[in-house]
Amino acid sequence: MKALVYQGTRDVRVMEMPDAKIERPTDVLVRITATNICGSDLHMYEGRTDMESGRILGHENLGEVVEVGNAVDRIKVGDRVCLPFNIGCGFCKNCERGLTGFCLIANPGFAGAAYGFAGMGPYSGGQAEYLRVPYADFNCLKLPPDAEEKENDYVMLSDVFPTGYHATELAGVRPGETVVIYGAGPVGLMAAHSAAIKGASKIMVVDSHKDRLALAEKVGAIAIDDSDGSCVEQILELTKGKGADRGCECVGFQCYDHHHHEVPNLTMNNLVKTVRASGGIGVVGVFIAEDPGAKDKLAKQGQLAFDFGQFWMKGQHIATGQANVKAYNRQLRDLIEAGKANPSFIVSHELSLDQALQLPRPPAPHLNIKFLARTVG
Repeated sequence: MKALVYQGTRDVRVMEMPDAKIERPTDVLVRITATNICGSDLHMYEGRTDMESGRILGHENLGEVVEVGNAVDRIKVGDRVCLPFNIGCGFCKNCERGLTGFCLIANPGFAGAAYGFAGMGPYSGGQAEYLRVPYADFNCLKLPPDAEEKENDYVMLSDVFPTGYHATELAGVRPGETVVIYGAGPVGLMAAHSAAIKGASKIMVVDSHKDRLALAEKVGAIAIDDSDGSCVEQILELTKGKGADRGCECVGFQCYDHHHHEVPNLTMNNLVKTVRASGGIGVVGVFIAEDPGAKDKLAKQGQLAFDFGQFWMKGQHIATGQANVKAYNRQLRDLIEAGKANPSFIVSHELSLDQALQLPRPPAPHLNIKFLARTVG
């Protein structure tokens, strides 16, 4: 089968790889029809992780089931399914509590597993013609009859839409509240979309890319252009000096300032400044335990110079971590089917797998960007 294979820093290739196949009775085999490129793929592409050469990339996957293992009961050949990027067993302590992003079984020795992802187990990714799905009865989200018509929407259920929603859950967003979101990449835009669905009264999205800010405005958010470094002052002015009720971090460790310098702690400290006293902060931007490629000494060790004193004095609270996709993907699927959510508005490019190396280079790869890549055949 054809697949997009990581060879090393800034080196990916479309190659013929061994066909994905059923390995355990609980597996299914999915013919991939849509898969997204995530900001986390860019972290790996840029050599900022310990991704191994020869791995197939891709953790945001959707397709048609073409083969099922002997122990699979619920999923049938022909089902259209979307796969959460995090692989859960369904029966460990964390999975039983709904914390499928931290499964204790799928990747022994580490809490969490994913497709085609550095440090998240041996599983191949879905930027390929076929994908093996383990624990398939648990992991496959069956899609409605309009799955093909709304494929660009439903593929977002694999990661980006639930992750944006997760940011608002971690922050504690409630109807009528004000929200500030740092990052207008796909996750930040999905956080804005989710905050609007939840009934937030005012949504402010911070970025320095005008095209992304224009998309934020399409979902009713106020665009905060930080190209001059004035976002804190703009947000405080819009909130009468109090700050937003809730804040979402959707950028992560490769955050850049308005001078285009990498500043890993910038968004975190700006959130402390722009969220009100006793407000909530949700962090879904990726921060890693070690970053040898960082220029900052603390960042190399996965640490930040955090304004903890101000954070403590303001009585704020923070929640963090990868999205437990299965906690949200069913209800978000139903919103898409009902026409209440349309996450496909973030799609900028549609390409075949053969065209993967022709992807336009994102203007600022330190912020998430998303293309839609369709497999051929």
